Amino acid sequence: MQWIQEIFERAQQWLFETATQPILFSFGFGNFLEDGYTATGWLLVGLVQIAVMLAIIGPLQRWRPVEPMTDVRAIRTDVLYTLLHRLGLFRLALFFSVEPLFDEMFSALRVAGFATWHLDQLAAGFTDHPFLSFLLYLVVFDFVDYWIHRGQHGLNWWWSLHSLHHSQRQMTMWSDNRNHLLDDLLRDSLLVVLGQMIGVGPGQFVAIVAIAQLSESLQHANIRLHFGRIGERLWISPRFHRLHHSIGIGHERGVAGDSLKAGRSPALGGHNFGVLLPWWDMLFRTGNFEIRYDPTGIRDQVEKGRHYGTGFWEQQWLGLLRLVGKA
Repeated sequence: MQWIQEIFERAQQWLFETATQPILFSFGFGNFLEDGYTATGWLLVGLVQIAVMLAIIGPLQRWRPVEPMTDVRAIRTDVLYTLLHRLGLFRLALFFSVEPLFDEMFSALRVAGFATWHLDQLAAGFTDHPFLSFLLYLVVFDFVDYWIHRGQHGLNWWWSLHSLHHSQRQMTMWSDNRNHLLDDLLRDSLLVVLGQMIGVGPGQFVAIVAIAQLSESLQHANIRLHFGRIGERLWISPRFHRLHHSIGIGHERGVAGDSLKAGRSPALGGHNFGVLLPWWDMLFRTGNFEIRYDPTGIRDQVEKGRHYGTGFWEQQWLGLLRLVGKA
């Protein structure tokens, strides 16, 4: 991993000196050079992700699609969400809004004697190698993200926001970032606080986010693909995650004893909540490993014609109305 890190750092330095630094000086933001360097790293990660999506995941979608793509406008909106998040614009908004509040909170805690702790140091001897330390943090983040995802489905107010993500009837590699901004703000804030609490280094945090986002792009892709009996239980596949988006299976509050064959979920809030690892779905009995490719979306879209919006701003506005019970 060392050589990958060195290549990335050289590219980050070149991009910073070539583009970011001159822009900051031209607008009188010279005091933000350190933050600009960090932002350049996020931008570079996003560019690499988009390049991988176009070069690898895109051809896979054309090779073995689950369904034909007919609603081009909906997909274009998903592309907008992806660019907003992967190129760092959403993270830039977080930097100027909530991250200063988190910095003040943790500074106050340190002054009061409540210091953060490094998880990998507690497992010293087992995680002395940087790669093992990285894997430990990745597993912890994924475990917490599983429960965040359960909350997005189990709490009515949170589902009113998160339902936007499930309203896409044609999933593609661009669908991962199709979220309400408040939903993203809450989830990302929880993960940032977690990172601060357990002592994740900036480089490790960027790597975890980058791997998670790229894997989630593949999970949402319009591709008929699963990883086999063993692979499906090691890493989440497009088939596994598509079931989470399937109407009547993935995200509804079911009744114990309901049959999956009848299109209903026996698990509270649905199935297949894992973000990277299916282990938590296996442990907490929310996993469904059937090899099937069902239509995606939300039941009330089909049965009641509920409208979740077509363009970015309409989708965001309707999410707010659902949150206050007006839509």
